[in-house]
Amino acid sequence: MKRASLWAAGIVALLLLLLLLAFRLSPWPSAAVITYMFSRGDDASEAALEKHVPAGIVARRDLAYGPGRDERFDLYHPAGSTAPRRMIVWVHGGAWIAGSKDGVANYLKVLAGHGYATVAVEYSTGFGSTYPRPVEQVNAALGHLVREAGALGIAPGRIVLAGDSAGAQIAAQIALLTTDPAYARAVGIAPALRPGQLSALLLVSGAYDVGTINLEGDHGWFLKTVLWAYSGTRNFLEDDRFRLASITPNVTPAFPRSFLSSGNADPLAPQAVALAEKLRSIGVETDTLFFPADYRPPLPHEYQFNLDTAAGRQALAAMLAFIEEDAPASPPAAAAGPGQAP
Repeated sequence: MKRASLWAAGIVALLLLLLLLAFRLSPWPSAAVITYMFSRGDDASEAALEKHVPAGIVARRDLAYGPGRDERFDLYHPAGSTAPRRMIVWVHGGAWIAGSKDGVANYLKVLAGHGYATVAVEYSTGFGSTYPRPVEQVNAALGHLVREAGALGIAPGRIVLAGDSAGAQIAAQIALLTTDPAYARAVGIAPALRPGQLSALLLVSGAYDVGTINLEGDHGWFLKTVLWAYSGTRNFLEDDRFRLASITPNVTPAFPRSFLSSGNADPLAPQAVALAEKLRSIGVETDTLFFPADYRPPLPHEYQFNLDTAAGRQALAAMLAFIEEDAPASPPAAAAGPGQAP
């Protein structure tokens, strides 16, 4: 009996050792935990946004833009008019390793209620999907949307590209690929859009410079884990290929007009401030929504999705105003809902 107990204890110790080694030798066990937590957060956000969704929004779900299992998109637009609508393409967040288009569905329905066609793009995440695969996929999705614009009822020009968190970085990288041929050649991705087709960027709660992300402190473990997983190398700061994922050091005056925002309690807020300053310094039209350090209650990462707060509603109104300075949307056919900005 004693020998059996010792044997069982040895097996448990060995399993614990193997589990510890798995967490130390690969980012993916930790990434699996992070993915689960993101899914819980997305569910809570979607539930809170449900009451802000206006009536009369048409949803077309899981349309294919490529052959891959994850190469799908959702399209939302107001019911009624058959005239092609201006398009907002949104790239979801999730620390490059998690999240899904389902997590931004209700927010895009709210945007669609203002007269736009809104598109949520899915891309590959999880084990085996590393940089630059999501960038390649979102680029391919944009090409598909332009080619199929007539069938989808969307206007193929004056596209607004948007993203939150990791999706903001991916959207910004697509914009850089689209407007800078030398950068596109360096990354090795041929842009699917012509520069003139991309009219504006909405970048919220994003990270834009890998080299200046604070990898110490409360969020250090998380950031190191997700960047190791996404880059495919533990020494991602020394990887020349992955350095090109940084937007701020590489932007040019051809970069599209951009709106940037982050909450005052978002650890990535300094990244957005630095990118905005760089864009303004080189003459790119840039609008921002940042908050004082003493703003209360403190606004966390992804604050913009909470339309129950004044700051969330302010962000929505600011983004819509920024888009419409360039070209207005089609008149919304649906009645205004509580999520719609004045």
